[in-house]
Amino acid sequence: MVQLSATALDEVTRLKSKPIYSDTNVLRIAVHESGCSGWSYQMSFEASAQPVDQIFDCGPIQVAVDPKSWPYLNGLTLDYTEDLMGGSFRFDNPNARQTCSCGHSFGL
Repeated sequence: MVQLSATALDEVTRLKSKPIYSDTNVLRIAVHESGCSGWSYQMSFEASAQPVDQIFDCGPIQVAVDPKSWPYLNGLTLDYTEDLMGGSFRFDNPNARQTCSCGHSFGL
């Protein structure tokens, strides 16, 4: 399962309301081999999910995860926090054994 915290859902909904994303219906969360800890998170808005994707309804937002990323993201909670330096998404991933200081990459 993949979940969005209330603050992440608010931020994704706010971003989705921008005209540039008007033709998108899905938030895709994926991982790729890169980053300072071995794997990095990627997010994008897309028009639709693929038939092979794991799909999660998170309120008004549908989240899709591709089959390659699924083993690394199962159990993920996406959060969003703001501080004096700005806001950022945070990935609470029970599969990560180490994370880098930026929080956007992880190791197994």
